[in-house]
Amino acid sequence: MTAQQYDVIVIGTGPAGEVLAGRLAKSGLDVVCVEDRLVAGECSYWACMPSKALLRPGHLLAEARRVPGVREAVTGELDVRAVLDRRDEVIHDLDDSAQTPWLDGLGIDLVRGRGRLTGERTVAVTGPGGDEVALLEAGTAVVIATGTAPSIPPIPGLREASPWTNREATTAKYPLPARVAIIGTGPVGSELADAYSALGVAVTLLGDADRVLPREEPFAGEQVAGVLRERGVDLRLGVKLTKVDRPHPGGPATVHVEAPNGGESTVEVDEIIVAAGRTPSTEGLGLDAVEVSPDDHGFVAVDRHLRVPGRDWLYAIGDVNGRDLLTHQGKYQAHVAAQVILGANGVMLRDGPPPVRCTFTEPEVAAVGHTEATAKEAGLDVRVVDVPTSGNAGASFVGKGAPGTCRLLVDESRGVIVGATFTGVEIGEQIHAATIAITAAVPVDQLWQAVPAFPSRSEIWLRLLEAYEGW
Repeated sequence: MTAQQYDVIVIGTGPAGEVLAGRLAKSGLDVVCVEDRLVAGECSYWACMPSKALLRPGHLLAEARRVPGVREAVTGELDVRAVLDRRDEVIHDLDDSAQTPWLDGLGIDLVRGRGRLTGERTVAVTGPGGDEVALLEAGTAVVIATGTAPSIPPIPGLREASPWTNREATTAKYPLPARVAIIGTGPVGSELADAYSALGVAVTLLGDADRVLPREEPFAGEQVAGVLRERGVDLRLGVKLTKVDRPHPGGPATVHVEAPNGGESTVEVDEIIVAAGRTPSTEGLGLDAVEVSPDDHGFVAVDRHLRVPGRDWLYAIGDVNGRDLLTHQGKYQAHVAAQVILGANGVMLRDGPPPVRCTFTEPEVAAVGHTEATAKEAGLDVRVVDVPTSGNAGASFVGKGAPGTCRLLVDESRGVIVGATFTGVEIGEQIHAATIAITAAVPVDQLWQAVPAFPSRSEIWLRLLEAYEGW
């Protein structure tokens, strides 16, 4: 088979691959994308987008019931079938035909199939039937943007029980299972527990950590756990799952649980949902053909230019490199890699505190930079400033009576913010100001000059500055 010539080959068309391909094509390079699933990737079809479509109705209903004059008009429960129908609109019924016109418009070729490195700057593409459908050669760069897949922990009987992952959970059809056990108390597990409980499903949330959202500030996990418990979610934290039994495929399953004190119990459910980490999608990628070995966790290591060390033509962006498993960080990496490929070798990933992240539970948890724990691990002398999210006029109209805390961490040696965690109703929209303040290292005393509008919720910054000054 004669190799087709391109400037750049992009393997994977999730958010990172899309952004990179578009930027390079607009700059005049000849680009081809290789995709073995759906154009737009995990986030669009099985993760970020469908999960938000499932979460939003419950949050709107809860907010409506907190507002006098509106709660009297809310007389029913969520229409589960309608919620799922709307979710199907968001994910285009798992059809990516609406996603491909922009590729055509930019002159980007699309080859359907699994891409495999066969040598320096060469990629063979295997179609769904196992036949080789294309051989591609890049004059400038090959970019790996294959993302990650859900992990299944090694619990006896779990894999044999055919558990759901985020993919099945976010695309489930009507009717939903009556009872589910969710394994994992991080962002994915917490969001699914929130969504499913609001849709009338009996949820048991299981985790080996002693709190929900263990990587965030403790108060955030406590507030989310409180709302989940109010919804009737059975939280079992700090537990060990010893085995899973499912005698009949598609039938009920039993999860055996060992509590921290050694006590044992079982959970009887109709489906098990695993939300316990991700595995890099590098199987069959042909890394050995170019003498590249994944790191100890299976990720493709890169330098700050997103290049694979020792291979100036090979890049890895997004989740597959393991740096930050976040869609927006993958897009940022694509921006950096595109500039490097276009010749701006001085551009590189910025070092700094942890990036912004949002968990869209009730309450939402939005954070950027350090938590108090990670700041101490980094040797920073930080001052913690907390105020209630409801502590301003704007909160009288949005999120009144809902749990929420806004926290800043100020590096006392430099007088700048190095971390922020906000919890509350729709608080994710409020965190970007903190992201800018941290990224630009704006001195706290200068933030007084950034006057927020009244009566917006962003006036919470006045309360935070006042608390910092000891008012």
